[in-house]
Amino acid sequence: MSKVAVVLSGCGFLDGAEVHESVLTLLALNRAGISYQCVAPNIPQMHVVNHLTGQPVSGETRNVLVESARIARGDIKDLAAVKVAEFDGALFPGGYGAAKNYCDYTTRGDGCQINPVVEEFLVEMIEARKPVGVICISPVVLARALKGKNFHPKLTIGNDPGTAKSIEAFGSKHIACPPTDCVVDAELRVVSTPAYMTGKSIAEVAAGIERLVQEFAKLVRA
Repeated sequence: MSKVAVVLSGCGFLDGAEVHESVLTLLALNRAGISYQCVAPNIPQMHVVNHLTGQPVSGETRNVLVESARIARGDIKDLAAVKVAEFDGALFPGGYGAAKNYCDYTTRGDGCQINPVVEEFLVEMIEARKPVGVICISPVVLARALKGKNFHPKLTIGNDPGTAKSIEAFGSKHIACPPTDCVVDAELRVVSTPAYMTGKSIAEVAAGIERLVQEFAKLVRA
């Protein structure tokens, strides 16, 4: 059975991984007959947000790996402790954590820096021609990881012009796409879907993630 990494950025869409997107990804992989291992970087979150009020909490800190373990039901590994060779591909659910914890895109935009462990993992996946699935805002992280490299994947975050411009500025190609569909770069073996970047309901997001995993599974088994 194929085995892939599902990389999480915390727990909660305002400061970590988007919970719906993460769980829908795990469900779709299971239905597709693909085994997975959840992983996350062992780093502090950028900040902690009270999801009831939507406001940052002063003086509180949380760890991305520890928070991600909530979604993974405790079955999770430190991203720095795993190797690309262990997996047949990788999937990155969205949530603001991708743009806050993997990198500082939310505060620095096109001038953002990316966590070196996340960058190395993504670049090695692409160099090894192993499929990568990026969901919601995560395509920005992939585009940033590949900035200055000889890889220019076709990606989608839906139709948000500002974020699409950033993807292009990093050297990748943005393709507009509805939340119920996905964009496949067959050459670089990358699949992306907008999810909650543009999705108005969990049903729309589920349809897009299911479609992404179907295409991702084809690439994994090719």
